[in-house]
Amino acid sequence: MGGLCLFALGGALLASLPGTDFILSWTHSIEKTEWREHWFIEAGRLRPVEARIRGTGAGMEPGPDAKLSADGWLVWTPALPLSGSLPEDGITLAASGFTGEHRLCAGAECRPLSGWTGVRDQAVAMRACR
Repeated sequence: MGGLCLFALGGALLASLPGTDFILSWTHSIEKTEWREHWFIEAGRLRPVEARIRGTGAGMEPGPDAKLSADGWLVWTPALPLSGSLPEDGITLAASGFTGEHRLCAGAECRPLSGWTGVRDQAVAMRACR
């Protein structure tokens, strides 16, 4: 099957997106600053390859190797677990009334999460499709 699958927390498949990489972004609830993460699907698991934020603040500390890019982002490579294995079987994205919706870019298309799943204000689990 391949690609990224989006599930309701009960396990129902909401969407299947082709490709092996995606970008997830959201706006921090307190700082109102954008956070982006670039992920790859590798060996059936999700691997973060880059994180970037527009500023720091409450709960928004960049990684120790963060560098300021020319366009104003703090950019770093997220640390892997000590085991050295790929870090995530899946990621659960909470739905909060305090923040805007997550945004997901897959392939050449970027949409709010509900634009991929058809559901809003509901937690969504992301995993590599199997």
